[in-house]
Amino acid sequence: MPLQRALLSVSDKSGLLPLARALAARGVELLSTGGTFRALHEQGIPARPVEDFTGSPEVMEGRVKTLHPRIHGGILARRGLDEPDLLRLGGAPIDLVVVNLYPFAQTLRSGAPPEQLIEQIDIGGPAMLRSAAKNHAHVAVLCDPADYTAFLAELDASPELSLATRQRLAARAFAHTAAYDSLIAAHLAGLAPSDGPPASWLSSGALAYPLRYGENPHQTGAFYRDPLAPPGSLALAENLGAGGKELSFNNLVDASAALEAVRELDPPSAVVVKHTNPCGASSAPLLPDAYRQARDADPLSAFGGIVALNRPVDATTAALLAETFLECIVAPAFHDDALALLRARKNLRLLTADTSRGTDSFDIKRIDGGFVMQQPDRAGRGEVAAGRVVSRRAPTPEELAALDFAWLIAKHVKSNAIVLAQGQQTVGVGAGQMSRVVSVEIACAKAGDRSRGSVLASDAFFPFADGVEAALRQGITAIVQPGGSQRDQEVIDAVDAAGAAMIFTGVRHFKH
Repeated sequence: MPLQRALLSVSDKSGLLPLARALAARGVELLSTGGTFRALHEQGIPARPVEDFTGSPEVMEGRVKTLHPRIHGGILARRGLDEPDLLRLGGAPIDLVVVNLYPFAQTLRSGAPPEQLIEQIDIGGPAMLRSAAKNHAHVAVLCDPADYTAFLAELDASPELSLATRQRLAARAFAHTAAYDSLIAAHLAGLAPSDGPPASWLSSGALAYPLRYGENPHQTGAFYRDPLAPPGSLALAENLGAGGKELSFNNLVDASAALEAVRELDPPSAVVVKHTNPCGASSAPLLPDAYRQARDADPLSAFGGIVALNRPVDATTAALLAETFLECIVAPAFHDDALALLRARKNLRLLTADTSRGTDSFDIKRIDGGFVMQQPDRAGRGEVAAGRVVSRRAPTPEELAALDFAWLIAKHVKSNAIVLAQGQQTVGVGAGQMSRVVSVEIACAKAGDRSRGSVLASDAFFPFADGVEAALRQGITAIVQPGGSQRDQEVIDAVDAAGAAMIFTGVRHFKH
């Protein structure tokens, strides 16, 4: 049947007035509440206050206004079946519900006090959305201003929305209320004291944009943004590149890996990532030197990589960045002259993000039929200095500084992870191998002659002496590892025989 009556009650008033005018022009009776009614009334759009429709005034400072049988009866009534009950209530059918919810996420982000935040938990809004979505066989529901234009276009073509459209809008409404409730549940769970993981975990994300494809062209993909993503996070990073080319699935994953790695480092630093693994990293007094050394750690792998820097990019650094084909650069900011230079690279993405801190409270990975969740690995700093020297020779101050740098980078390399460093620069990385000794061999092969005099960090213990023996043959002078193997003494003996130094941290940093 054609629309005869609509209920409008929105927190986000984007597009409200054009929608209301278009409905009124079609002869649709408009019911409205509070601020929405005032907005319509001020613009001369005829609307009837909900309390006039229900015969019951708003109470408790607006906490209760739409929770009334005439409202929910009008929304839930099945045409041709429930009219007698609706008539007995003194109600009338409501054919369209236009509702979006109190701004809980925005209020939470603002740091509002708890008593203010609690008032942004919407009760009547979700109830109306769910009622309309349940009865989508007879009722249309709009929860997103982005849907208004297409909705009116379909009404122009036909006096009644198709069932397929009503079903699609109903699905959007249920997704909207589910995400809203999930956000509130996650916030309240974070407030409650707990001795372990929550009994259930709900997460929400809003579609930011579909991706051209996933990891490969035959896979679909999309980017979803956490509604509580803080300013400075990768999810809210501004793309300043030429043409603003959207990030791909792989770009997003690699950019996140690069950003997390560079956040470990305090001096001017750069990390180059390829396929989620740092292939080069360096710290230096000046950012151009830090980037040059990170790139030169493995220039072959740097081609087509992602770079994260922890200082604003100046023109000198930009000129160096432009020498290599890169997919994406992440930094806190870009100077104007640096932007002008880098924007000449047509498809280069330039992202601004906060490189000083991590923003995620949980690390979640999908598995078949579910997911596993853990706290992010924020440990690492100070572990080398606090570690136990197990070799006869202690590391020199220079070796100790290099070991600390290598240790911080190793936690961002896929296990089994081996990182070789000289000073504050990686010279070889072995990543993602099933055998730790093979990771050592790969790292040494990448380093070549630079292995000699370098130090080594291993994300987990050496189960046998063969791994450290392979490293020592290439001239590695100091090693840091967690320790804890049944054959630790054999490993220590091999280090002592070579006159090298070794530290056990007692902390493992697997990354799968």
